[in-house]
Amino acid sequence: MVITIRCTTGASTLSKMGVSPITSVFSPRSANPLSLNIRSLSAVAQQKLQNEARPRTGILMLNMGGPKTTDKVGEYLHRIMTDRDMMQLPMQSRLGPWIARRRTPEVQKKYAEIGGGSPILKWTNLQGELLCKQLDRVSPETAPHKHYVAFRYVDPLTEEALQQIEEDGVEHTVIFSQYPQYSCATTGSSFNAIYNYYKTREIPKNMKLSVIDRWPTHPLLAKTFAEKIKAELKEFPADVRDNVHILFSAHSLPLKAVNRGDPYPSEVAATVHMVMQELNYCNPYHLVWQSKVGPLEWLGPFTDAALKGYVKQGKKHFILVPIAFVNEHIETLHEMDIEYCDELAKELGIDKIRRAAAPNDHPLFIDALTDIVTTHLRSKQAYNPKFLTRCPHCVNDNCGLSKTWFQRVCRI
Repeated sequence: MVITIRCTTGASTLSKMGVSPITSVFSPRSANPLSLNIRSLSAVAQQKLQNEARPRTGILMLNMGGPKTTDKVGEYLHRIMTDRDMMQLPMQSRLGPWIARRRTPEVQKKYAEIGGGSPILKWTNLQGELLCKQLDRVSPETAPHKHYVAFRYVDPLTEEALQQIEEDGVEHTVIFSQYPQYSCATTGSSFNAIYNYYKTREIPKNMKLSVIDRWPTHPLLAKTFAEKIKAELKEFPADVRDNVHILFSAHSLPLKAVNRGDPYPSEVAATVHMVMQELNYCNPYHLVWQSKVGPLEWLGPFTDAALKGYVKQGKKHFILVPIAFVNEHIETLHEMDIEYCDELAKELGIDKIRRAAAPNDHPLFIDALTDIVTTHLRSKQAYNPKFLTRCPHCVNDNCGLSKTWFQRVCRI
């Protein structure tokens, strides 16, 4: 007895390629009665199927990342403390690992208190999936699109993401920083990592590279934060709502980096003003800074000190806004939620304090990402001229080499 199986799955796709639906035959009398002998597609048809499945445009999403579990904290801190793009320490090869080991137990405890690990990978993957789904719809000429997560200090590392892109045969890779505001310590470090990867190998000949390095004043980014703030304002009694202080909090920088000309502080301030313009300057507000590490002087005022100062002035109602973060992580879930909104608020006797959520998967934010990438793809501009500009007092030779390399290889 011979049984013929007609395969209808994908029949329309095969028909478009001039291939008839596959007829599969097997015989119960064969040595393996479950064996299935399928007529081979022609080499041309197989290649067409592979090309349809292959992503044409890759979106490489750069971020610092965070340890998924507490046992990854030590490795994460070691990579940060030994990265001279992130910070410059004396005898860094020895002092960096020592600081990482010393801080690991304390940081592990903080991650344990927010559920055992960082949610950055979860949020970045979700953002990437939603972004590419919309890109496939609004930019069919560059489809299919696929996102790749490139973290600087934890898996999936930048190097791993680049290897995957090469294996997938992507034709155009858009390097998309997930830091809206550019800093040499964050965005710059990720771009230098890409340059370091390609110092010893060639870019695939069939792949183009282009860069989206910053987007601090995108209207939909401002609108996203404005919507988050409006939602929190509704949680305050009507009689105090107009006097709630909005504190925009961003990760601080050492003053020596600011004085070198790092553009981050001015770009964060630009985002703040875009958001307040969207809100029609409805409430008092201030830009403050958090997450200082070590003995150096850092950019202030610090978030906790600002809260203390305003309470002394008689202010009792606040909203904290993570203005430089696009998804939840240790600085929002622990530093802002636990250390400021819970512990410090109780200590200071604050009547009510709320924290606006990070953009995460808010529809307006996904629209912002989509618009940024679509505009970039249609601009025919491989990079923003500002991207090639070093800080006026730059001391990082690797930065200069990196920017020269990107200028040479990027095209769109």
